Order: sequence, then structure tokens, then C-alpha cells
Amino acid sequence: MSRTTLFADVLLPLPVRGTFTYRVPYELNEFVKPGQRVAVQFGKKKVYAGLIRRLHEEVPDYTPKYILHLLDEKPLVNEIQFRFWEWISSYYMSTLGEVMNVALPSAFKLASESRVLLSDTFQPDRDILDEYEYKITEALLSKKRLTVDEIGKTLGFQNVLPFLKKMIEKKMIVMEEELEEGYRQKKEKFIRLGKDYRDEEAIKIAMEELGKRAHKQLELLMAFLAVTGYMQDNEDAEIKKSDLLKKANASTAVLKGLVEKGVFEEFEKAVTRLDFDPELDQIKEVKLTSHQEEAYVLIHKKFEDHRVVLLHGVTSGGKTELYIKLIREALDRGKQVLYLLPEIALTTQIITRLRRYFGNEVGIYHSRYSRNERAEVWKNIAGQRDTEDTTQYRIILGPRSSIFLPFTDLGLIIVDEEHDHSYKQFDPAPRYHARDSAVYLSTLHNAKVLIGSATPAIESYYNALQGKYGLVEISQRYGGMKLPGIEVVDMREEHRRRLAKSHFSSVLMKAMKDALEEQSQIILFQNRRGFSLRIECESCHWVPMCRNCDVTLTYHKHSELLKCHYCGYSTHVPPSCENCGSTHLKMQGFGTEKVEEELSLLLPDARISRMDLDSTRSKKAYHRILTDFGERKTDILVGTQMVTKGLDFDHVRVVGILSADNMLSFPDFRAHERSFQLMAQVSGRSGRKYRQGKVIIQTWQPEHPIIRFVVKHDYRAMFDQQLAERKKFRYPPFYRLIVIRLKHRKSNVLHEASELFAIELRKIFGNRVMGPEFPLVGRIRNYYIKHIIIKSPRNEKTQLVKDGIYEVFENFRKRGSYKSVIVQFDVDPQ
Repeated sequence: MSRTTLFADVLLPLPVRGTFTYRVPYELNEFVKPGQRVAVQFGKKKVYAGLIRRLHEEVPDYTPKYILHLLDEKPLVNEIQFRFWEWISSYYMSTLGEVMNVALPSAFKLASESRVLLSDTFQPDRDILDEYEYKITEALLSKKRLTVDEIGKTLGFQNVLPFLKKMIEKKMIVMEEELEEGYRQKKEKFIRLGKDYRDEEAIKIAMEELGKRAHKQLELLMAFLAVTGYMQDNEDAEIKKSDLLKKANASTAVLKGLVEKGVFEEFEKAVTRLDFDPELDQIKEVKLTSHQEEAYVLIHKKFEDHRVVLLHGVTSGGKTELYIKLIREALDRGKQVLYLLPEIALTTQIITRLRRYFGNEVGIYHSRYSRNERAEVWKNIAGQRDTEDTTQYRIILGPRSSIFLPFTDLGLIIVDEEHDHSYKQFDPAPRYHARDSAVYLSTLHNAKVLIGSATPAIESYYNALQGKYGLVEISQRYGGMKLPGIEVVDMREEHRRRLAKSHFSSVLMKAMKDALEEQSQIILFQNRRGFSLRIECESCHWVPMCRNCDVTLTYHKHSELLKCHYCGYSTHVPPSCENCGSTHLKMQGFGTEKVEEELSLLLPDARISRMDLDSTRSKKAYHRILTDFGERKTDILVGTQMVTKGLDFDHVRVVGILSADNMLSFPDFRAHERSFQLMAQVSGRSGRKYRQGKVIIQTWQPEHPIIRFVVKHDYRAMFDQQLAERKKFRYPPFYRLIVIRLKHRKSNVLHEASELFAIELRKIFGNRVMGPEFPLVGRIRNYYIKHIIIKSPRNEKTQLVKDGIYEVFENFRKRGSYKSVIVQFDVDPQ
């Protein structure tokens, strides 16, 4: 045992700066490594699982606490990840602990949980205990330790802390902190032959005996031999208990009898939670068309001089085939590949295509996986698989959180639909952008980055034109298909002539009926979920508001509730106006739920499905909705932004954009860019195969320039127009933005604090400071919010700007009256 006195700098999952130094017990000296989790005490009572960042022999100027436990045999986080986290923390103005919290799967983030146990000095006496004390005491006598939640279940209600506090004061119970391991191996029961029945002669004797009086058991034994192939030199044959019973159509009682006789052994074995198919057929090579081949050659040429290449191709231009070809090359070089997508829904379609070429080497990582499934993917990538029935993933497909996985040798990062604002993390910190972070991650691995989109972000296209990125363009659709024809419908005229039926113009209704007669499919896009955007009193124009946020409540018919889409608050629909008492309440606006219902009345024979946040909350919902649409079990798919993002269906003939105006009128400098992207992308879902598609845009502003650009499929014209405006008003890509968000429960405190913060900032940055101003929604979850924006020229060193902000922030924090004000930083807001 080494007697060297070692110290460990430990990173904790807390929003505090830096690491904390702990002493390593001598008995752990030979086992500790950077990247392993350790249990450490923080403060007087709390115990956390932290990560060892650095080991050293430098004695701190205080007496450090000892590490309590070493939780991992092998490092969970590698050096490249730590360097990546440190860059994220620095660039996006967050703490390393906040990055750790976002990066690690929740199963690995252990924190202590308060447990209750009886005091050593307490003697239970039924006569002195009240009803609740007696129940708690009885529960603790049968089980020595209970969590607060378990005590709540025992008493039948959750607010048990007052009772526990009283019992602690009476010295009946004590509280202790215990570290709870989050990740658990999945284990299942398997069946194999007993030790005395593993040769042919013993099996024949057993079969003869069973044939006399136990025919069911004989059938089960024969089923085992047939399914496992035991007689074909497979002496280690085993099968999952549930599979054997299902295939043999036998009961557990029959199996139990064979186990008791020693013919079978039942044992537990760790199995994977992940989706592996050992019999998956693979396609060896992807075939490219001539225009894809040209793009492929050009991508390689651009990669010679650029780390990042932008692939700008029309919708249905065949970008995925190019991705597959490049992935194959990276794998042949022994590299790993990260394939980023903006939406979980897209993984459903893309994973099927990728597995045709790469089989079980492709894995998925996203938030709809359980905490243990995400932990298992992490361990798989790190080469720490718990089971033998898995392949190590070499390709990971997933949304923004996938960039934090423990890659060791990335060769290629693909960022598909790179323009999508879903790549930006909004809450909690760090508020990182996965596309931009992926570019930095590639430098750590010396990897290449391919970002692709039919409607690139203005910043990305600008970088390509300036030579920072390589640029490759595809101007024609795969298979020579024409881009869809786009028709703009003036809703003013439709309503004036009374041609519209509810929210559907006569043009859209005719197109849908024609498509249904031809057995083609339809996608309808409405960028609002729910049934009605608001309920309004016809007499005094009162509108129900959220009690926690400054927003109107949206009516959801399925649940018969008014809901807030910011904090989740819900309430029943009022029978009358709360302001004047009138019963004349009218629904205003419409969401996807209302579109679905009204369509079912107007087109009763059509099979309609809806895809929005409300209909896709379950893990398998995306897969079910998209599979049904792909297999033509659904005629019309109604959805929000989810239906605009890269979905590929052969039989979609008509796409309808029900209301272009609410996107165009949004008060944000990116509103017109986003409107163009959404409309162009959803238009691209039409006519991808067999025949040209048709797109119908309903609007009250048919002459709006953005709508004209969409009709002409003219990305460059939109880009040039927006670029001129951005330059004039000092917005990206010419200026960088940092938003400082201040929050407090009292509006007057927030007002004073934000004004002071802005005054101090102006002393450093002058007129580049804008605000403080209330954002579009000025109160969320009972916190009032104000924004301060700082603009800095593109050529200015960003770190100098951040240092100035931190200086003001540190001085601000010293003012006792504003310590309760929450301050958040958002670098490069979207």
C-alpha cells in the first residue's frame, strides 16, 4: 500500500465555481484515477458523488475532508471530456458543476437522501405515542431505515416533515444522509440444463422417465433442446425463462417441476436494456447519383482546407446518402461518428436507414430513454459494457445532449438540419449551442464536421461565404424530382367571399380532397398546440391568465383544461367571466387539437393523426405516429414544428401551412429567417417521390417578401435581405450578443437591481448595452424577468467582454439587498 499523501480536486454537480480538494485515504492510493466518481461530504450533512479532476500532492492551506468511497473501478469521464466541459463552462459563462449536471446521465449523479431511523435511546411505548408516531415507529421497527417518501406512503399523505420534526425534538428518531446509487444492472432469469443432465445419455434417461408420467415436462424439455440447439454441440445452451415459456406454451408450474428435479437450473444474468438485433441484414454499399457523387468529391476537397463544411442542398436532395458514405469511410479508419439531429422524432426514421448499412454499431441517445438506458449507452461508448449480448456502438445518433458522451476517437461529426434552434439549450445552464460546441469538440479529436441544411442558419452561410467553412451545394432533388409548386392563398379574400370552411381555405380543401381520392397523403402545419389559443369574454374582453406567468391560458379540449405552456399550471374552464359575470365566452385562435377535430368533421372518411408535444409525451409515441404514417395507415398528419424537420415520406402530395402570419409577426430579429426556414422545410416534405408535390400557404399578407422568397425557393434572396438588415441594426453575424437575464419574485426589487446592473455595465461598454427591458413574457413561475443585452463587434475578443460582465456581476453580488436576485447569462441567444 502506497503511503504517499494524495489529494484529489473533485468536481461537484453544484452551481459553484471551481473544484474542491479532498484527501485520498491511503488504501485508495493505488486505485484512484481522474474521471472516477467518489463519494464526498460537502458541508455539514450533504454527501455527493463528485468526479476526480486531478490528483496531486500539493497540501492545501486548510484541513481537507477525506474521500468517503470510490464509486467506479474505471474512469467514467475521460480527459477529452473534461477539456470540452471546461470550454463549455468558459464560453457559455456557466460553472463546471452546471456542465457536469447536464452532461452526466441522471443515474450517475448521486446525491445523498435523508433517511429516518429510530434513536438508540428511544424505547417504544404505545401509551405515549399518538396515531402517526405509532405508525412511523411500527414501520421503522419492521424496516430499520425509511426515506421521507416511504414514510409519506405509510401515513397516506406527503407533508410528513412536521411530524418528523416533532419526533426528532422528542429524541424518538434521527435523520442520516445516505448515498443512493442510481444505475442498476438489468437482470433476467435464464434456464439451462442441470449439472447432471449435460450429456446425451442423461438427457435420454430423463426423457424416458418424464414420458411415463410427466408429459408436459417432457414437452418443455424437448422445446428447450429444439430452441437452444443443445444436441448440436451447444453444451452451454441457455435461454431466457420468459422466452422458453412463451415458445413452449408452458406454465411456470411445469418449469418449476423440472427445476426441482434438477433437470433445469434457473439463474440470473445481467442483460442489456438497449435494442440489439443479432440477425440484422446489412447493405454493404450506398449508391450515389451523379449529382451526389459530385457533391461527395467536393466535400472531400473542402475537407482538405477546412475542418467544417456546410452542405447546402435542396429538400430531398439526397444528403442522407452522402452522410452514410462518409460514415462508412470514418468507420473504415477505425473512428467513431456522432450524428446530431434536432428532434427525437427524426431518430425514428434515420435509425432504420442507418441500421440497414451499419447494423448494431449504431446507437441512439436521447431523453425519452430511461435513466438506466442512458447510463447503459454511456458505459457502452466508454467500453464498459456490463453484458456480453451487446456490440460496442461506433455511431451515435441523437439530439444535442449526445455531444457529452465519452467518445475517445471521433472522426466525423454530422449536424443535420443545422439551422434548427432546438440545438440551443435554454434552461438550465449551460445555455450551449450543440452545433457550435460540436465544432470545438472536433478540434479535441482532430475530427471533421459536416453541417447540413436546405435552409442554413444565416450565421453558418455567412461563415461559408467568408471562407471560414467550406461550402458544397446541391441544387437538384434526388431522382430528378421537381421542387413542389407553391400556391399562396389570400385569407382576406377567402373570408370576404365566404369560401373558407373554418380555418381551411377553399383551395386547401380542394387539394386535400383530390389527394385523398388519389390515395396520397397530406401534412398540415400549424405552429400552435392545444385547441384554442385563448378564451375571451365577448362583453368585456377578459381573458383567463396564468396565475404564475404573464401569459394567457390555452384551451385543451381533450383534457377539458386551460393550460399554461410555460409553467404547466392548469385549471378548469370557467362557466362565466370572472370580471363581469357574462356567460358569453368565445374561443379565439386555433391550435393543432382544433385542426384535428374540425378535419374529422369536414373529411369524415380520412384517417387523421396529430404530432405535437401533447401527443408525443410517451417513449414510443413518435415511433407509432411516424410508422403509421409511413405505412399509410394515416391519411393526414397534423403537427407543429415537429413535422417540418427532415421527415421523409414517399406518398405526401399536399402540404398545407394554415397560418403563416403568426410566425412572421413574432417580435424577434430572427423571426423572418425562422419563418422562411419553417415554411421551406415543411414544403420540402411534399412530392419527394413519384410526382411533384403541392404546397398551399394561407396568409393575410400574401405580398410579404418572405412569403415571396418561399414561393420562389430563393434562399439566397432571403439571406441577402436579412444580412443587410442585420448589418444595419448590429445583429449577428456582424455582432455577438450576450443576454443577461435577471429574475426576482418582487417586481420593485428586480427593477432596482436591473437598473443598477445596467448602469455599471454602461460604464464599461457604453451604448452597446441595451435594456433593462421586460421580455415578451415578463413573468414566469412567479418570477419577474428583465433582460439586458450586450452587443460586441465580431472582431472584438469575446473573453474581454465576459471578463467585464463578471466584474460587474461580482460587485453586484456583494450588495446584500440584491443577493436573492437570480442572474443568468445567455451567450449567442437564439
